[in-house]
Amino acid sequence: MLSISLVMLSFFAIAQSSTKTVWLDELDLSSATQGYGTPRKNKTVDGKTMTIAGKTFERGFGSHATSLLTVILDGKAKSFSAMVGIDDEVKGQQPAAEFVVIGDGKRLWSSGVMQLGDEAKSCQVNLDGIKRLELTVTDGGNGDYYDHVNWANAKFEALGVSTFKTYNPISSTPYILTPKPAAFPKFTGAKVFGVRPGSPFQHRVTATGERPLTFTALNLPKGLKMNVNTGMITGVINQKGTYLVTLKAKNARGKAERKFKVVCGDRIALTPPMGWNSWNCFAHEVSAEKIKRAANAMVKSGLINHGWTYINIDDFWENHRDSKDPDLQGKFRDDAGNIIANKRFPDMKGLADDVHKLGLKIGLYSSPGPWTCGGSAGSYGYEKNDAESYAKWGFDYLKYDWCSYGNVIDGLPDNDPDKVSSLSYKGGEKLNTAIKPFQMMGDYLRAQPRDIVFSLCQYGMSDVWKWGDSVHGSAWRTTNDITDTWASVKSIALAQDKAAPYAKPGNWNDPDMLVVGQVGWGNPHPSKLKPDEQYLHISLWSMFAAPLLIGCDMEKMDDFTLNLLTNDEVIDINQDPLGKQAVCLQTIGDLKIYVKALEDGGKAIGFCNFGTEPLDMNYADFRKLGLKGRFTVRDLWRQKQVATVDAKNSKLKVKVPAHGVLLYKFSTIK
Repeated sequence: MLSISLVMLSFFAIAQSSTKTVWLDELDLSSATQGYGTPRKNKTVDGKTMTIAGKTFERGFGSHATSLLTVILDGKAKSFSAMVGIDDEVKGQQPAAEFVVIGDGKRLWSSGVMQLGDEAKSCQVNLDGIKRLELTVTDGGNGDYYDHVNWANAKFEALGVSTFKTYNPISSTPYILTPKPAAFPKFTGAKVFGVRPGSPFQHRVTATGERPLTFTALNLPKGLKMNVNTGMITGVINQKGTYLVTLKAKNARGKAERKFKVVCGDRIALTPPMGWNSWNCFAHEVSAEKIKRAANAMVKSGLINHGWTYINIDDFWENHRDSKDPDLQGKFRDDAGNIIANKRFPDMKGLADDVHKLGLKIGLYSSPGPWTCGGSAGSYGYEKNDAESYAKWGFDYLKYDWCSYGNVIDGLPDNDPDKVSSLSYKGGEKLNTAIKPFQMMGDYLRAQPRDIVFSLCQYGMSDVWKWGDSVHGSAWRTTNDITDTWASVKSIALAQDKAAPYAKPGNWNDPDMLVVGQVGWGNPHPSKLKPDEQYLHISLWSMFAAPLLIGCDMEKMDDFTLNLLTNDEVIDINQDPLGKQAVCLQTIGDLKIYVKALEDGGKAIGFCNFGTEPLDMNYADFRKLGLKGRFTVRDLWRQKQVATVDAKNSKLKVKVPAHGVLLYKFSTIK
């Protein structure tokens, strides 16, 4: 018995001696993805000492939701422990986040949603046999603003090893699929355009092909004319009706023809708006000169020839409540209550005119509250004035952001806007409260003598897709703000099916902007999305019939980003006149198959791999996708035919990279 006990004690001692503490901050954190900033060792996102509810922590991983760090354990870890919470450096804000530990695909531990000021929670996880660990932080359900999070005192008890590899399984090498446009003319962009009777009509017919190109239009409605050199159609239609126009384009290499429908009635934005928004590029440093540069870059880059149209000014064109920048200081309104643009925007009408002369359109941003999200002057109490100002200036688009309105749902406290914080999500969960401010601005915009696309930005509260049309909305956000991380794009993409039935011409579900190219809220950096993730991102947003609004620096457009944004066959899926939104009709493991019905009777089908391993299979369940009969299959990114299939007995080779996509069009063979 004694000898057996000695053996057991000896074995226990050996096991204990082989157990080693490995601190999380000793690992390579560069493979982590997060919503803002870069991963920090032993510091917060802002580079400070970590503190949670007043308690200081010297070691750990400072990150920002949404974030993901994958650690390869290969069964050589006994346990993981940490103290988690939101850092005190965002005092005065309203962050919320949830920490989740996932092992080999299974949820092992979660913190529940944590708020600023919550004491750090102890995370204790048994890792026996776990091969791959994922440390994730979600945004807590209220957006990722100021979600500065800490995995403090985070460490592993390792078995026989002194470190672990971190892992990002997705290739970072860009590759170009979009073929260069042919030299002969080919029409691009929308095939239908909506306008209200009496509103100024402006639509630029777009085409690729060797320049110079000349355009003609047959059977234009009375009141319209076309510039043969630019393809710009302008004028006014006074009579309601649907008009079928024949467009023609010609250059030295050949000719092209297309049918184009003009619908004069109650609806505008009959296809999803395509354009650019200033926030992800310039943020609070936006100016009229930068907007002009962006407009010129859209033309020079050639994006304009693929249907990209809007140049939208986001926050910070107004004067600011407490900025130290003299350019943002001044009166918010004149004596008549009209909004005053800040010194960076000396001539709003002139700016709109300059953008229009380039063949583009221009948009603006405001909030129904007294302040915008960034603290500039909002529209509260002056909605009619602002709608009239936007129309007089000649703007074509308004993004209207909930922001501070949550603090004035019961009126302005003590009639003092200074007592109102700039950001609140309160009230949006109550239907009547959610509708009220958008109904007011929607009615005022509708009363203007020009068409202004009304984009509701209230993050999907109260199922906005069910009532957005009733307040004259053209598009509405279905989600919190996107970031250029896989976790953000994936979570948004997988949440879109519930809104799909409400998408139709003039009504678009908006899963937020495209995060490709140089982005970064005033400090641009290459998108953190890997190339395959960007292909999937653009493919799904096109399948979703979503507004396509890029936020990148168009003056620094690389070839890969240009390839993403100029594939006309992919854009055609987004701009399809039927206006249907794709939904997921089949799930096979990590593969989700989305299907979008098209006007010509075909179907766009996206084989989307949300997993971390490549997928290689022979697919045969065509009937589950609503397919019957024989079809040609076209790869839209590569712009080539890949197969002919019979839904009864064919198999289709499907190879999808991890976090990647195959985007096909199935066309019926008659």
